[in-house]
Amino acid sequence: MSAKVFNHKTVILDTAERIDGFYQTPDGRFPSVTTVVGWKKNQFFAEWRKNNPKEAQRTRVRGTKLHSLVENYVKNSPEWNKDQDPYTLDLFYQFQSEVDKIDQVRALEGFLWSKPLRLAGRVDCVAEYDGVLSIIDFKGSTKPKRKEDIDNYFLQATAYAVMWEERTGEPIPQIVILVTCDDGTVQTFIENPKQYKKALAHAIKEWRDEYEPRECK
Repeated sequence: MSAKVFNHKTVILDTAERIDGFYQTPDGRFPSVTTVVGWKKNQFFAEWRKNNPKEAQRTRVRGTKLHSLVENYVKNSPEWNKDQDPYTLDLFYQFQSEVDKIDQVRALEGFLWSKPLRLAGRVDCVAEYDGVLSIIDFKGSTKPKRKEDIDNYFLQATAYAVMWEERTGEPIPQIVILVTCDDGTVQTFIENPKQYKKALAHAIKEWRDEYEPRECK
């Protein structure tokens, strides 16, 4: 399958180092988005990883390789698929047609933060998807996802939408989650971030109520 040539409108963003789930931003030390919005699920998956170390390692490596491949592809790297293992390439080719709907790329693995939310993190992709500026996340999965089980994906993307507008002044009307599965299924979830802002605020409050008192001791 031929490679698309993506147009870029790169926005220069700040950088920051993540240490123990926190980022030091110009506005203070903030926890990562993934730490906060998925903290309840993270407790479950920490136990799962402990009981399933080989599968946990496999899925971690899958995610790292897939993200790197997609990033190089969207960057128009001439050797984006060189020396890639067949499994990762198959996962990519399954949803390449969806990735090809991306254009006018603003950022890839860009660092963002929000002073009002007191969160920070790295967004997979900010670009137009089918002509609509979007926060875009790329996921590999063992099996298809149910929408009701991935609320943390939508909350994470919504947080990045808020951060992007805060940092650049450019509103984000759409969040897109692209999933490619081991069984050949491809899923595209498209949502309006406005629908998730209340749930995001609730998730942030729950995390702070649970963890901030410990940090103050």
